[in-house]
Amino acid sequence: MRRADKAKKIGELLDELYPTVEPPLDHSDAYTLLVAVLMSAQCTDERVNLVTPGLFAMAADAESMAALEVDAIKEAIKSCGLAPTKARNIKALSELIVERHGGEVPGTLDALEELPGVGHKTASVVMSQWFGEPMFPVDTHIHRLAARWGLSEAKNVVQTERDLKRVFPKEDWNRKHLQIIFFGREYCPARGHDLTGCPVCRWAATKKRIREEARR
Repeated sequence: MRRADKAKKIGELLDELYPTVEPPLDHSDAYTLLVAVLMSAQCTDERVNLVTPGLFAMAADAESMAALEVDAIKEAIKSCGLAPTKARNIKALSELIVERHGGEVPGTLDALEELPGVGHKTASVVMSQWFGEPMFPVDTHIHRLAARWGLSEAKNVVQTERDLKRVFPKEDWNRKHLQIIFFGREYCPARGHDLTGCPVCRWAATKKRIREEARR
C-alpha cells in the first residue's frame, strides 16, 4: 500500500476514534502553554498538569516569572524531570520575552526558537495549539509510530516531520498531531505492544517491523 493511501486510511480511523481533540496540557494563554510544553520534556502531561497550577499561582506571565529567582522556580517544578535546567530556561525565556517582545509570546516559529530551551518541537506545538498555524510537531512518540506504521523510515524527528507533512493534508496537521499522540497512549504503547492486535499496526506494519518489535 502506498504511503499516501495508508495515511488516508489511518487518518479516517483516527477521526472516528477522536472526532474532537483538545491539547493535553492545561493552559490559559500562549505564555502558560509555552512553559507547560517546555516542562513536558521527559515528564508526563499528567505530571505537568499537577505542577503548573502551583507555578502559575506564583507567576502566570513573563514579567512575573522573570522576577522570580531560579531556585524558586526549581522548587515549584522539582517533581518534573530536568527541573534545574527547566527552571533556568523558564526564567531566561521569560526575561527575553519581556526584553524583546514586550512581555508577549512571539507568534512566529523563528522567534520562538530563539528563546532559551525552546526547540523546534516546542515552538511548533505553541504555533499549532495557540496560534492555529498548520504545524506537525513530532516528538519521539510520533516518530516511533510513524516508523511502526510505515509512514516514515527516517532516523530523526526532523525527517519524520517532513514525511508526515507529505502524506497528510496541511489542513489536518494540527488535528493529526494530537490524534496520533492520543492513539499511541491508548492503543499503541512503546513496550509490550502486540502489533498484530493493534487497530493500525495489524495492517499497516510490515512483517519486518512486526518481527523487530517481537524481539524487543
